[in-house]
Amino acid sequence: MKILVLNGPNINFLGIREPEIYGGNTYKDLIQFVTDYAVTRGVGVEFYQSNHEGDLVDAIQKAYFDKIDGIVFNPAAYTHTSVAILDALKATSIPTVEVHISDVASREDFRQVSYIRQVAKKTIAGKGFAGYTEAIDFLIEYLK
Repeated sequence: MKILVLNGPNINFLGIREPEIYGGNTYKDLIQFVTDYAVTRGVGVEFYQSNHEGDLVDAIQKAYFDKIDGIVFNPAAYTHTSVAILDALKATSIPTVEVHISDVASREDFRQVSYIRQVAKKTIAGKGFAGYTEAIDFLIEYLK
């Protein structure tokens, strides 16, 4: 099983950006944490992060051709704005879990809107890095 761990804008700034919300761990720490967990579950993971909407659309389309089984996706700010990303997920039909490190439900009003949720099989928020591993577990069960 191959899972794409896709991250949107500013996730590369983990550890720098608002540590009171996102914690002190870095994006490199996130990759190591998820990679180590994936090994214990016997799944392959690929990582991609971009601050550019079109790059994320391209990564989703590439996942289709690369026969990726599922996507763990933290679309970050594009959660609330991107119809293009929603359309790419719809077009590929790759099972996707929406993940947010912070508890977006307790934050600003604009963060209450999620275009991605319309297509996501599940949304996990407010669990820090553990949300990514929960998403992997969900996809493993979902894809059985």
